[in-house]
Amino acid sequence: MNVLIIGLGSIATKHISAIKKIKPDARFYALRSSKKADETTGVSNIFSLDELQKIKPDFVIISNPTFAHHKTIISLIPFNIPLFIEKPLFSELDNGEVVKEIQQNNLTTYVACNLRFLDCLRFAKDYIANKRINEVNIYCGSYLPDWRPGRDYKSTYSANKEQGGGVHIDLIHEIDYAYWLLGKPMQVSKVFSNKSSLDITAFDYANYTLDYPNFNASIILNYFRRDPKRTLELVLEEETILVDILKNRVYRNDDIIFDSEKTIVDTYEDQLRFFMDHVIAKKKEFNTVDEAYEILKICLQND
Repeated sequence: MNVLIIGLGSIATKHISAIKKIKPDARFYALRSSKKADETTGVSNIFSLDELQKIKPDFVIISNPTFAHHKTIISLIPFNIPLFIEKPLFSELDNGEVVKEIQQNNLTTYVACNLRFLDCLRFAKDYIANKRINEVNIYCGSYLPDWRPGRDYKSTYSANKEQGGGVHIDLIHEIDYAYWLLGKPMQVSKVFSNKSSLDITAFDYANYTLDYPNFNASIILNYFRRDPKRTLELVLEEETILVDILKNRVYRNDDIIFDSEKTIVDTYEDQLRFFMDHVIAKKKEFNTVDEAYEILKICLQND
């Protein structure tokens, strides 16, 4: 198996590690913009898409900065190679032409939102099936300076609006799993701001309300919480379910009803295994660019 990587950063390293566990003999190539680019052990550098005919990749991982995804995807469409696109799909909404072109070319795509493979969320999805929901509260707060130790957080794309950063889209995982669990909302209202002491240009706070026929879902995201918290609360007709994503655990009225020893890191392997076994093999579509674009609309579209 040959894998081309566009954007050889920390997230790509996680994907490489996961693929090696699944396919130990996989060969990795990275498209680099400069002949002076660093060499990475086990990864061969290429410098032009013209070399794709030679390496014949089985799929491409797009993990460069979000603002570059749009241009990168357009450049790859003619090669008709399956695309594994790191979230989010784009940093801005376009007119939908790229999604239409992908559809017209019957191109296999998957947008990587690995929380769909976390045990506690999968348990919750099955648990709430056919149950009456009255309220949903989703919260994700963590401290941006702790994300990448040893690096000035203000220099990262997450902190810079012009690079496609901002908590409203950087933490799109929460929007994605809400869409996956609850379906498409009828209406969305939201508030974005960057008023915290982080002093960054990108939004560091986002508050969404998703309107469904029988309930509302609230989603709060921030970059400035020093004690990380990541939870999903489902207020059902007769009980309240709390999903602790960081602990991979589910509570019902304070009693533990599900617990898993797996961590979020484990979902990278589960996700790629699913992609290789089902998406590339065209056995099942899952979080294609079509769906990812609808989720992007929730994040970015004006009301």
